[in-house]
Amino acid sequence: MIRVLIADDQPLVRRGLALILAPDPAFEVVGEAGDGAEAVAVAGRLRPDVVLMDIRMPVLDGVGATAELARTVPDARVLALSTFDMDEYVVAALRAGASGFLPKDVSPEELTAALRTVHAGEAAVAPRLLTRLLSAYVRTPTPHRPAAAAAAGPSGGLTPRELEIWRLLAAGLDNTAVAEELDISVSTVKNHITGLFAKLGVRDRAQAVIAAYESGLVVPAREGRT
Repeated sequence: MIRVLIADDQPLVRRGLALILAPDPAFEVVGEAGDGAEAVAVAGRLRPDVVLMDIRMPVLDGVGATAELARTVPDARVLALSTFDMDEYVVAALRAGASGFLPKDVSPEELTAALRTVHAGEAAVAPRLLTRLLSAYVRTPTPHRPAAAAAAGPSGGLTPRELEIWRLLAAGLDNTAVAEELDISVSTVKNHITGLFAKLGVRDRAQAVIAAYESGLVVPAREGRT
């Protein structure tokens, strides 16, 4: 059973999300929170598997709450929610440690699938949506990701294979597609990704993709390059 904490400043939204999850025996809603500070406090007490985190909340927003959870309750995965599918706060939440993002108008099936995905340790962000977000809000290499930038450089710590896999992840390929592209096994891809994440200092695929853009390894497609 996946234990879920729902954090949203609108009681009606919290109730609606709880009602969506209630019929599915795979999920248990263990608590609710009306702002980011409360979400951190409740998560510290209840230790949920996944926190459904609204991005824009009072007291402490979802970005700050996600960063605090990554520090204090690292086993709790965060699935960020936003009313808007193009939201600069989403990229900030993914940087802070959120394992995925959903706009609030998704179907119940998409919601439960995303919860299962982040609970399994994967990132739940549609590749096309992530690319749009990065194209809009990640402009150039930024100074707060020096590890990623250094790793992408010619003298960085990544092996040629890890660098190749990083580029493919940034292009939106899943593990199976990467394995097919490189003609290696999925288990080998997973091993490379584990090493890659450790060297980049990122938690999951979404953070790795953001780091690829911020380091200059890849650039938004609108610039005519990949």
